[in-house]
Amino acid sequence: MEKQPLPADDDKTETVESEVDALTGEERPQGSSEPAARAGWNSKIEYFLAQVGFSVGLGNVWRFPYLCHQNGGGAFLLLYVLLLLVLGIPLFFLELAAGQAIRQGSIGVWKYISPKLAGIGYSSCVVCFFVALYYNVILAWSLFYLGNSFQYPLPWEQCPKQGNITVKECERSSPTSYFWFRKALDTTDSIDEVGSFNTNMICCLLAAWTIVCLGMFKGIKSSVKVMYFSSIFPYVVLICFLVRGFMLEGAMDGIIYMFYPKLEIWADLQVWLQAATQVFFALGLGFGSIIAYSSYNPKNNNCHRDAFTVSFINFLTSVLASLVVFAVLGFHAKVKVDACIARYVQREEGIGSNVIPVAAEVYSSWFKEYGSKVSANLTDCDLEKEMQKGVKGTGLAFIAFTEAMSRLPGSPFWSALFFLMLLNLGLSTMFGTMEGILAPLTDRFKTLAKNKTKLTIFSCIIGFVIGLLFTQRCGNYFVTMFDDYSATLPLIIVVVFECFSVSWLYGADRFLDDIEVMLGWRPPIIYKYLWKYICLLAMVGLLAVTTIRTFIKRPTYTLKLQKLRLLCFSKVFKQTCLNPKSCRVKLMHIYITLKCRSPFILFAT
Repeated sequence: MEKQPLPADDDKTETVESEVDALTGEERPQGSSEPAARAGWNSKIEYFLAQVGFSVGLGNVWRFPYLCHQNGGGAFLLLYVLLLLVLGIPLFFLELAAGQAIRQGSIGVWKYISPKLAGIGYSSCVVCFFVALYYNVILAWSLFYLGNSFQYPLPWEQCPKQGNITVKECERSSPTSYFWFRKALDTTDSIDEVGSFNTNMICCLLAAWTIVCLGMFKGIKSSVKVMYFSSIFPYVVLICFLVRGFMLEGAMDGIIYMFYPKLEIWADLQVWLQAATQVFFALGLGFGSIIAYSSYNPKNNNCHRDAFTVSFINFLTSVLASLVVFAVLGFHAKVKVDACIARYVQREEGIGSNVIPVAAEVYSSWFKEYGSKVSANLTDCDLEKEMQKGVKGTGLAFIAFTEAMSRLPGSPFWSALFFLMLLNLGLSTMFGTMEGILAPLTDRFKTLAKNKTKLTIFSCIIGFVIGLLFTQRCGNYFVTMFDDYSATLPLIIVVVFECFSVSWLYGADRFLDDIEVMLGWRPPIIYKYLWKYICLLAMVGLLAVTTIRTFIKRPTYTLKLQKLRLLCFSKVFKQTCLNPKSCRVKLMHIYITLKCRSPFILFAT
């Protein structure tokens, strides 16, 4: 059967029939119903705001900087760009072209290629639902911190007091850690201890779902109005933080530590895997949201140019966020190191300030040479080690960065800006995630299409009710667990099937022919080989390694001890350890015997 050309954008009455002929070359199944005419974006800027808003999310602020710093700095950036060009952009272009050509959500796209592939679209919807459940909890946390930012001083700047005595647990850790784990979340010691519901978080979660529901109430027509603010405002905040950060002492030290190139990391397979995973999740591949947003485009839209534009905006945003993060963390680390040196200078009477230099670099050199020869209990005050503390995930946003902002003049202003930025980053991503659920279902089922507003409200209510799981005292562990396991493997599997379906089942050449009819020019032949071999093999390899690691590494969700120097306080006696290596066993025995609660808290893992 000779394949017919794709229909023009104004062929409203024969849209579905022509699309099926053009993209599958098969007769449509008997009984298939024709969906209503497809809506569209009012302007190109709306489409860009939606795609950029979905792809640029919280991971750009708290995951990319961590990976860049831990995996070779500038060398990781080069590796990331390489994988973005070879893997990210071709797969992103594939989803854009498929959605724009068929003008359906993820279920409709793969069902039209072959009815047996509809499961790919349903899988994307399920993953989007799981991600929306825990992602909105992070928005609830941001709302809670945003509400507490309108105080002076900030509630996490100082340790609370019981009478005239400072809370020991806070005193031995830090005010920000104490506020996060004890005041905000009131978290239990492990996932096995359920605890009660957190009333504050329930209210914040209800507010978060209400905002999402109102933003999605009228589909893309209402959500895009919110995106004009939620997609642009984060860039304004990042630029403000960047300017302010460069004015801080130690900012350049932080940026140098981050971007200093370590080319030897290219020989480490783990770094390649982390870079590929970050490219994969940064662009939002496999969610179906890219397909859904692209399906509202006119047929002659240049989706090839869109793929490059959105991808590089996403990358540049990650770099901008990394500059901001490490400028501020560099300042924070400098303050901590100076305080560390000053503390030992003042404490050790036998060592005067003329012997121990004040400069961090000189002190570190002096410590390596003479530290072990001094009888005093000294430790190395290292700048890079300070910057490595808590620079990943929620630890960066709600502990490390929060503590750094509390040291800035006018800290409530900067804190409110930061958490308002997090809220807007999360909202724009949530809109895309919800569109990845609603668009395919309404395209597939006419009854849901006629009641899309009710479907939106019902979905948000269900999301809130199930999300109450995360508002328990152990909810932080469930957020971490969902982040680790609810999306990673399923999304990789979805993208593997997408790439295989287009390049082998449907045919890469036929797909390029369809794109040529749609755009009026043929994309480079390199995409054929990228889709058929490079991208597919890379995704299968990533799937295999991720699966193996999932079974090998046993997950644990507990609060770990950060230090063992001062371990616990009791009504019976107080035990202080100045040399953890020599008395660790004794102190652990005391800790277990007295069942004291450790004052030192690290992040949930």
